[in-house]
Amino acid sequence: MNDWIAIQPQDDVIIALRDYVKGERIDLPDGHSFTLLDDVPKGHKIAVHDLAQGADVMKYGFSIGIAQEAIAQGNWIHSHNLKTGLHGLLEYEYQPGQPMTIDMPPEHLRTFDGYLRPNGEAGIRNEIWIVNTVGCINKVCEALARMGQSQFGSRVDGVYHFPHPFGCSQLGDDLKYTQQLLASLVEHPNAGGVLVIGLGCENNQVDQFRECIAPEYRGKVRFLKAQETEDELEEGLRLMEELVELVEQEKRQPLPLSKLKIGLKCGGSDGLSGITANPLVGAVADLLVAAGGTAILTEVPEMFGAETILMNRAADEHVFNDLVDLVNGFKQYFVNHGQNIYENPSPGNKAGGITTLEEKSLGCTQKGGRSSVVDVLRYGKRVTKTGLNIVEAPGNDLVSVTALSAAGAHIVLFTTGRGTPFGGPVPTVKIATQSDLANRKKHWIDFNAGQLLEGQTMEQVKEQLFSQIIDIASGRAQTLSEQHGFREIAIFKDGVIL
Repeated sequence: MNDWIAIQPQDDVIIALRDYVKGERIDLPDGHSFTLLDDVPKGHKIAVHDLAQGADVMKYGFSIGIAQEAIAQGNWIHSHNLKTGLHGLLEYEYQPGQPMTIDMPPEHLRTFDGYLRPNGEAGIRNEIWIVNTVGCINKVCEALARMGQSQFGSRVDGVYHFPHPFGCSQLGDDLKYTQQLLASLVEHPNAGGVLVIGLGCENNQVDQFRECIAPEYRGKVRFLKAQETEDELEEGLRLMEELVELVEQEKRQPLPLSKLKIGLKCGGSDGLSGITANPLVGAVADLLVAAGGTAILTEVPEMFGAETILMNRAADEHVFNDLVDLVNGFKQYFVNHGQNIYENPSPGNKAGGITTLEEKSLGCTQKGGRSSVVDVLRYGKRVTKTGLNIVEAPGNDLVSVTALSAAGAHIVLFTTGRGTPFGGPVPTVKIATQSDLANRKKHWIDFNAGQLLEGQTMEQVKEQLFSQIIDIASGRAQTLSEQHGFREIAIFKDGVIL
């Protein structure tokens, strides 16, 4: 195994797979060699030839920024000598590429054992969810979830509550989008039954919120107004028992992959994210889409600089225009808040080797694989089309995983080069970009994509991960965040951008 990796032949950089010290020699496949002029941390970029000041620096076969100064062969390339090449709002032209041929998953991985809901949707968990209309009763709901788990946990896959601080003193679109997000969670098929609890004096009134839930889902929901009930805990348990009796009648059965939906997310990226974990997730997403299933991609600001790759995969010009509106709408959101549209990545991303937003984006968008983009969804809306969908949400881990869940994702594949214990409302599969992280954080990481740097082929690792996803979907395995009880939601306070 090399101690560095080259991604595309035309790239100006190679990526260090270990820490390098100034003065070490790099031997290239063409027989040339050079000496390192700087110390270079693992995951960071090394110039393979001289670059003039102002030159585009290529990685993944695309420009990841502009050289701020002359860069010599063997220099470390990072924030001190590379800057973004992005600026201003852009105009786009639809230039559709040729559809890609995508392989089907192996025959033995074309079904999963799920719960077929009365409306024809599938669930991969048979859980009771408690959703509160207002943050004032978070603790009441937390107590009910604890009591419900103790009393009913052996009869269902679990009782869970997702606290949030909103619902009071919200008006107009602000209230509307909070209601939309919460209603989409209520409708999620992983919840066989849902207890909606309101206080009684909040803007997000229970009766008003009930109307946000589509009629075909209301049969699995019970509603409680705490101020109108003598003992909300006792009444909550009574209603929960009704839901448990409903839910426990449903049993797992073999279902086609066309009913499975996965969300695609990265967080705490590093210089290997776009080389191992993100391409792996993209390959898995393609397998599911080829089998008639659904993949959902978000993190719109982390498409900036790579958005045309997705735009040119739009299924038609209508989808292309929706994607243009989504990207430009998010850029305008940055402008409205006085922020730099092309802000550099986070400190953790920079420490891991990512320098510019376009470098981050070119790695990030690989999670979408090679499939056509079939639809673009507003924040809080649910997927209606099979295939690759893009949903509106920011890069924030909690907000975007919640949006993916609300859109209908049964499972979220979460790639990371830095690590996180976070788990969303649906099973959240943590995929490490490299083995050091996977070995060091075994209680966080569900899958190690670092195998791709250690002799395993993409075909081998792709089938391993896909098999693990089928096991999770079928209830034969749990994610580590599920085992630890780590489940959270977060609501995008500014609501919708489009």
